[in-house]
Amino acid sequence: MPVDLPTIEAARERLRGAVAETPCAFSATLSELTGTRCFIKLENLHVTGSFKERGAANFLLQLPGEARSRGVATASAGNHGLALAFHAARLGVPATIVMPEWAPLIKIASARRHGAEVILCGADFDEAYAHAVALAAGRGLAFVHPFDDERVIAGQGTLGLELLEQRPDMDAVLVPIGGGGLIGGVGIAVKGTRPSVRIIGVQTAAVPAMARAVESGRSTVPAAPTIADGIAVREVGALTLPLARALVDHIVTVREEELANAILRLLETEKTVAEGAGAAPLAALLNRPLDLAGATVVLVLSGGNIDVTMLARIIERGLVQAGRLVRLVVVLRDRPGALARVTALVAEERGNVVHIAHDRAFSRWVAIGETEVELTLETSGRAHAEAMIARLRVAGYRVEERTG
Repeated sequence: MPVDLPTIEAARERLRGAVAETPCAFSATLSELTGTRCFIKLENLHVTGSFKERGAANFLLQLPGEARSRGVATASAGNHGLALAFHAARLGVPATIVMPEWAPLIKIASARRHGAEVILCGADFDEAYAHAVALAAGRGLAFVHPFDDERVIAGQGTLGLELLEQRPDMDAVLVPIGGGGLIGGVGIAVKGTRPSVRIIGVQTAAVPAMARAVESGRSTVPAAPTIADGIAVREVGALTLPLARALVDHIVTVREEELANAILRLLETEKTVAEGAGAAPLAALLNRPLDLAGATVVLVLSGGNIDVTMLARIIERGLVQAGRLVRLVVVLRDRPGALARVTALVAEERGNVVHIAHDRAFSRWVAIGETEVELTLETSGRAHAEAMIARLRVAGYRVEERTG
């Protein structure tokens, strides 16, 4: 093993006063929903919004004085770079962060606010990584690998030590996997003390690098768009793959819609903002057969750095899927008062109209003298939407729900 339990314990002592211990909160709602005793490790409550502070700070605190004065460089999808920028500024270490061109704006702006030089390069993490390595070599900077470094892995492992104290009765912990540094560190800490605890890794199905690597060895998986940008790593680490093989009991993947629904669920029921990677453990618990009924389960919510524009899209799409935002096409006689009668029926069913559009000329299913009206409505859910459609049809209107 590249890292052992005493190394992680030493990292925890080193990080005292530098990195906060995050709470592990019980969720009655998610427990009832999943049939488990469900706890959430709220790593989104770090100053920079993710667990990455642990590994970044542990690396910087072990950097020799001469290397500190020259500075550090790294590649990051966002969170690692942001964490490194924050702790480098605190320690007076110059930092250069290379992020993919599509990195979330919140992460770019935050890293720059902490004084780091942020360079946008490449279509994905791997292209940004190649540029960062070359840049570090050219400038004589220490390169801080975002996951495949013993100091970084040990820092991430301090999360596992906290869990052992906060939830000594846990039966399983679900951890997002990108490059594998977090699950490797947590696995060493937890399995080194309580081998019976199940370690379950969760990846996005769009970029399943660790799942593929465990099956058939390290390789580069194709790039793909995903809302879980924090774990969209196309090739896992040479150090982290053996850790995953030795310590992870099961790896599952989750789809984009499942990630979006988990983000919305956390926001609505737990009042907690999660990015795609942070919501992955909940997506797995809700949608995969993990044999955890009645078990005490910890979900590692690894980060909460999500652009508000993306969050708005996820919320709106989630409302549509739940039937709480519906779009109905209703055919009316093109006469004064016809629209008022339809909206009155909607009001009687306690629906809320958020948008109305008329179409007399381009509709294919209305006759001359009729008009097509598109109503976007807020409802309390699918049953309410169906009741509203039924009420309109009973009143004699032709109604079609527009779903895509």
